[in-house]
Amino acid sequence: MSDLLKINVSDHTEKKNGLTYLSWAWAWAEVLKIDPQATWEAVEFNGLPCAFLPDSSAMVKTVVTIKGHAKSCWLPVMDHKNQAIKGPDAFKVNTAIVRCLTKTIGMHGLGLYIYAGEDLPEGPEEDKTLIMKVRRSIAEHLANGRDAGALQEWEIATDMGKEFASQVWAGITTPDQEKLRGLKNEAVAAQKKLAGAKQEQAVA
Repeated sequence: MSDLLKINVSDHTEKKNGLTYLSWAWAWAEVLKIDPQATWEAVEFNGLPCAFLPDSSAMVKTVVTIKGHAKSCWLPVMDHKNQAIKGPDAFKVNTAIVRCLTKTIGMHGLGLYIYAGEDLPEGPEEDKTLIMKVRRSIAEHLANGRDAGALQEWEIATDMGKEFASQVWAGITTPDQEKLRGLKNEAVAAQKKLAGAKQEQAVA
């Protein structure tokens, strides 16, 4: 949003390990000045506040809605060296959520410039390793009847970007691709049915 882009955030940031962090409380206060009805949420995954990847590291996702426009952002749960943590505890997950919140607000414009250079793509070998892990996890979930887990892994892959998702998809067997398509269609249909039911209740 143009209003948020104009705000100078320099006096509300701090440096840690070469990265710049913006105060989440201050950032959210600035959002509320522009839209008192703004909302944010930490997305849950099967009742958990984070999504676990095949290597036991985790990702959190937040959604911020300002003036009816929703934007989302993913962030790994990291340690003080900004390295992904395997089996993170509640404190680390909570820290990642509020940090992800400020980045999602940045997607709306506030302090967007401070993230320049922080989210550069990983090297080819790291990309390849993660792609293989996601493929393997999807296959294992489907083979063991854990359809929800497979669909969740695929949604994470798509949120990582079109190129990442296409490389994951290319290594999935044709039967598993067909299964994922079916699961996605079922999920979309269920969401539409739920939305229709809510609309009918509202009318009634």
